[in-house]
Amino acid sequence: MTFTIKAIGAIALLLMIPAAVSAQQDAFGAIDTVWAEVAKVDNHNWSVNVLYFNDEAVVGLSIPLKLSAGLNRIVADSCIYKGGRVEHFNFRAFRADTAVQCATLGMIASLGAKTKTLLPGKGRLATIYVSSIEDKPIEKLTVDTTTTHPHNALEVIADSVQADSSDTAKITDMTKRTIIPVFIAVYPE
Repeated sequence: MTFTIKAIGAIALLLMIPAAVSAQQDAFGAIDTVWAEVAKVDNHNWSVNVLYFNDEAVVGLSIPLKLSAGLNRIVADSCIYKGGRVEHFNFRAFRADTAVQCATLGMIASLGAKTKTLLPGKGRLATIYVSSIEDKPIEKLTVDTTTTHPHNALEVIADSVQADSSDTAKITDMTKRTIIPVFIAVYPE
């Protein structure tokens, strides 16, 4: 049986699709989704609303973002969690790295004995504000997920108990609680 180069390439592509799709993992139902909605504030400032859909209780999130404005150097200079779905979390962090044009959001529901979670739902987690460093207008801002130092990747940790019933077993294996959501960037028209 002979195949042309194009046919072999097409078969290889079809074999790779399941591997690419399996990168997103969610043992609790629908695959979770993180959105970055990009909006222009003025010529030198933009905002990025970070939104999240989940269908299970969540206790931790790591959202690293790569920001780019072409040759224009930019900085993610602030982040606001107020009014967002994780405003009640005990730990909400924002780390901007101007040198590599990245920002990392980290959120942990509870650091003490009282249990807090992010209930199933959809909505804004936080808003990041981005500014031009060199006082040049930002023509277009692009956002993507990445991995930031040391090993911050886009992932979510589900609560160890996913039901209200007292007879529900705890999920102690962290690999079974780790969710890798889909990432989508939405740009203004």
